[in-house]
Amino acid sequence: MTLINGLPAHVLLVHLVVVLVPLTAVALVAAAISRRAARRMGVALPLLALVSLVSVPLTTSAGEWLERHVTDNALVERHAELGDGLLPWAAGLFLLASLVWWGSRATGPRADAAGAAIRSAVPIRVAAVVLSVAVAAGAVVDVYRIGDSGAKAAWHGGFSQTASHARDED
Repeated sequence: MTLINGLPAHVLLVHLVVVLVPLTAVALVAAAISRRAARRMGVALPLLALVSLVSVPLTTSAGEWLERHVTDNALVERHAELGDGLLPWAAGLFLLASLVWWGSRATGPRADAAGAAIRSAVPIRVAAVVLSVAVAAGAVVDVYRIGDSGAKAAWHGGFSQTASHARDED
């Protein structure tokens, strides 16, 4: 993917990643903590995670095209390096979202009625919550770091902190 309506595709696709990855992270943590939330989200949780996962390599590929079409500088290279690290986090979100969704389906009223089933599920639920929080936090922090480096690369030297001309205040 190169251009969309005359703009580099990366500039547009990056918005998918910036919105979907953190949204997926929050939804995953909510679903891991609350069975009720997991059941309410249903299949939407792993589908959201799948769309997030697919958006990462699309955006990265478009970014690699853009990188070849801008002036070389260390800020762009740093942004590209960081961007390459998001795919494992997105894959982790998808894997955990799928497991949490599947787990919410596997534990219904029958399992809740049997105390032994609930007690044996507690360590698995705790592990799911801990892993979900860790992967969600890692993904969100990575998105932030990538976005920050991209903004620095795009805007470095491209603006002045003082206005170049006064606005008319009529």
